[in-house]
Amino acid sequence: MMIAPRANIETVFGTKSSRKVFRFSVVVCSLIFLTGCSVLEQKFKELMRPSPIEHPGQSQSVQEQKQWPEPPRFSIPPPTKEELAAVGLPEPPPFFIPEPQKPNKRHRGRKNPVKFEKRKIGGIAFYQTTIDLTDFDTYLSVLLPHNATQANSSEISYGAENFESFVTDHKGAVLMNGTFFSKDKEQRVMGNLVSDGKVLKYSRWENYGTTIGIRAENKLEMVTARAEGQPQWDKHWFSLTCGPRLLRQGEIWVHPEIEGFRDSHVLTIGPRQAMGYPKSKDRIYLVTFLYGLSLEKEAEMMKKIGCYEAMNLDGGASRALAHNGSIIIKAGRPLTNVLIVYDKNHPAPKETIKSWEHFQELQTDSDESETPSSN
Repeated sequence: MMIAPRANIETVFGTKSSRKVFRFSVVVCSLIFLTGCSVLEQKFKELMRPSPIEHPGQSQSVQEQKQWPEPPRFSIPPPTKEELAAVGLPEPPPFFIPEPQKPNKRHRGRKNPVKFEKRKIGGIAFYQTTIDLTDFDTYLSVLLPHNATQANSSEISYGAENFESFVTDHKGAVLMNGTFFSKDKEQRVMGNLVSDGKVLKYSRWENYGTTIGIRAENKLEMVTARAEGQPQWDKHWFSLTCGPRLLRQGEIWVHPEIEGFRDSHVLTIGPRQAMGYPKSKDRIYLVTFLYGLSLEKEAEMMKKIGCYEAMNLDGGASRALAHNGSIIIKAGRPLTNVLIVYDKNHPAPKETIKSWEHFQELQTDSDESETPSSN
């Protein structure tokens, strides 16, 4: 082994004091390098950490920290006077004024308060749920993912949940999917939503589509906001906005462009679900079609079923249906909102019953205060 002359070593490393400076520099650089790696590693972990949207099963306190920017204002303008006149409608008032109707008085012991059956009309098969609103034990409510207390919106999102999980965790006579939701990260529920007398979702910018509402005393109404005025959501015990509308006052009424619909997935032929009620307004029909239909054909079918008012629900990959805890149609994707029907054999939660009774008292007091004095 050859040893380098001292002069050469000093040429490379300098004097003894210079070598100390060199060693110190190496140590400092190493520490900086390791510290940088640690910071980078921490940043990487933060980037890879599951967000509330990707893994919405986290606690609500964590979810509530996530705030989303307000979405842009509704870009589709409301219909003009000429467009409304073309379909036989005047310019709508600011708020919808329902026609007077008799209350659906509730009784115990109805024979089939929630009737579930498979039917076929004109060669088209479908499942039909008939909810008797005059039965004491029937309730229609909305389930949200991971027991959330508010629906996904521009401000907060709890993601979505598998339909199987909804069915397992909530014992209802019938469960099915509800209204549309966005395909972005927030998975915002489209349209306003009320359940058990509580507003689950409200946005003044999403005044599109058609709303079915259940008022106090189980009074029913169906409102197309851009054609008839905004629904009074504070008067609704249950309220679901979807669409397009299929029937209006007993006649086929399919005008998605007036309601603000532009998505081809909604307007073309596809798997359908719908919701409606007869002229008597004492029942609600939930219908799941087993074949792809156009909106016009769906409207024809809802009229043949016996509806006086009807509207389309979210379909396609969201279409889902369960009866007595058994899944009949499995959803093709996780859902952000699910309809559940309770009856005597599948009783509603105590909170739902109590809130219903409280809602009746509040609305009765409100109606009395709004009644003009005869003096």
